[in-house]
Amino acid sequence: MTKGNLLYEGKAKSVFETSNPDELLVYFKDDATAGNGEKHGIIQGKGVMNNKISTFFFKQLKDRGIATHFIEAVSDREMLVKRLDMIKLEIVIRNIVAGSLVKRLGMAEGTPLSVPIIEYDYKSDELGDPMFNRWHIMALNLATINEMNAIEHISLSVNTIMRSILKAKNVDLIDFKLEFGRAKNGEILLADEISPDNCRFWDSETQEKLDKDRFRHDLGGVEEAYQEILNRLTL
Repeated sequence: MTKGNLLYEGKAKSVFETSNPDELLVYFKDDATAGNGEKHGIIQGKGVMNNKISTFFFKQLKDRGIATHFIEAVSDREMLVKRLDMIKLEIVIRNIVAGSLVKRLGMAEGTPLSVPIIEYDYKSDELGDPMFNRWHIMALNLATINEMNAIEHISLSVNTIMRSILKAKNVDLIDFKLEFGRAKNGEILLADEISPDNCRFWDSETQEKLDKDRFRHDLGGVEEAYQEILNRLTL
């Protein structure tokens, strides 16, 4: 595998072509953003930790029958993945009321939901990643009904698996975001990353936040929270 040209520069990751046209190299950065990019900072070592945490989850999901873009971690900060036709949606799965859901539902943070909630956000920095429903998605031809059914089925399965894994580590999965893409044969595969950048992790006993909310809300101890999640999962 030879690292090629920069294909995409994101807020938290850079994506490079490789000598294999069907594979890409993802580089995890220490950059952190919040509020649709309005807040920016550096979380020391975040790229290394997110690469290792994502690798852990992708391997666990693969062992349980979830197909993903993950091939292997090739360095502390780099992951080799399958090249996909990415679907311009973020799928948000919510188990417990937190973040924007507090205001939208008028419920206290930390309130358990009777069933998980699935939401779609359209990936558009220009528009501020607006929330979509299935009709918006169909109108913009972002995904078919069958693809959305597959995405929701996989998302709920991932939720069940991750909650079980994390509960054994004394961590509650509050909510998280997933991204998906199409393989060459049209199969929907889980992509992107699974880390404290796009998941809310709370300590099951103390409710201490162990994710990027510590950066968003200037709570301090950001690097320590990421390291704590990595330690609980891998040590």
